[in-house]
Amino acid sequence: MAAFRYCTVISPSTSFFCSGNQKRAFQFQSWTPRKPNLNVNNASFSGTAGSSELVAVPDLVCNKDESSSFRFKNLMETFWVDVQEAEERPLRLKLITEPAETVSSSQLQNMAIRVELRNGCVGWGEASATPATSAEAALAKVCEFLRRSPPLTLNLVLQQIGSILHGQEYVSLRAGVEMALIDAVANSIDVPLWRLFGGVSNRLTTSITIPIVSPARASQLASKYYGQGFNTIMFDMGLNINAELEVIKAVKLAQPQCLFILDANGKYTSEEAVMVLEKLHGMGISPVLFEQPVRKDDWNGLAYVRNVARDKYGIHVGADESCQSMNDVKRVIQDKLVDFINIKLAKFGVLETLEVIDVARKSGLNLVIDSMVETRIATGFAGHLTCGLGCFKYVNLDSPLMLSEDPVFGGYEVSGAVYKFTNARGLGGFLKHES
Repeated sequence: MAAFRYCTVISPSTSFFCSGNQKRAFQFQSWTPRKPNLNVNNASFSGTAGSSELVAVPDLVCNKDESSSFRFKNLMETFWVDVQEAEERPLRLKLITEPAETVSSSQLQNMAIRVELRNGCVGWGEASATPATSAEAALAKVCEFLRRSPPLTLNLVLQQIGSILHGQEYVSLRAGVEMALIDAVANSIDVPLWRLFGGVSNRLTTSITIPIVSPARASQLASKYYGQGFNTIMFDMGLNINAELEVIKAVKLAQPQCLFILDANGKYTSEEAVMVLEKLHGMGISPVLFEQPVRKDDWNGLAYVRNVARDKYGIHVGADESCQSMNDVKRVIQDKLVDFINIKLAKFGVLETLEVIDVARKSGLNLVIDSMVETRIATGFAGHLTCGLGCFKYVNLDSPLMLSEDPVFGGYEVSGAVYKFTNARGLGGFLKHES
């Protein structure tokens, strides 16, 4: 039987019963049935091996010009948010480090945000590491605002959150609260986030990061990861050029079919970055992307490396730390400084991320999605966004693999490098200690 989509305006009087396994009752003010969309051509994606794998799902693929009630922008204006409870919780988890994949004394120190609406639906978000005292105080203020706020449309609530958590200092906190509210709303209307953000796909393929260890250990890791389905390998660089080049060489010998992304984290001079490319060329190694080769404010150096990489070696250069705001993004576009920009929700927040993606796509820039060290709450939200939009050339959402344990129940399914988003609504995951 053909499925239908519904155009609905949702008000505070809309009835949702979302707790536990209870059957949810919906009272629609208005609806219009739509014929199922079986055209999957718009979901195709021309990428290289290791790129985000986009798989069309019949009846869930949205045409670019289709007016769908489940699109995020429509929902911002039509859903009224009435918060019953909002709270912040510390996320403290030990990290796995090399060599030998041992549990480290280092800890993830993020914050989880839980929002419960009066209709019983719950949303989760995650804020990446910030100074603990200021983070907890700022989030406590936001949670108090949400508990006291009268019902507001989603866009007005998010505007208020933006005014409270204003500026780069609080952007990761803002991202976490935005995640939680959007998750709660998506749960309320029984729509998975990937569909809410466009519905291109419900799965992706991520790259994986190999740290700078001994060449022998790097070779072992590369073989292990390739056996698990990882075709794209990222290298964190910028500490010791000779040691880093030896590691890359060893991985190339072990798995010559893999694609390489180099992330210098802004630690090279422009001369050092070009030297790295020259030496790699001499080894017969051509990475698909060289990310943030110079410090974030070295705009001339970034342009120089990009021009040499493109014209001499045919290698793309990307910006991460150099793109911390919309103004930065507009500058790299206007001055044609890079070929890619790195997107992190913790760097822009959810709403500004959507704006940055729109501006970048219109300019012709390619996109990489990445994350801070986060659990499957934050990477799950980023993954839903990635699948829904279908516009990312490379995906690097492997940070939960760095954690000693997984605190998230449900969420996306992991099969090696492939993440599948099969949940029926919202983010689909929550902290394990939640009843």
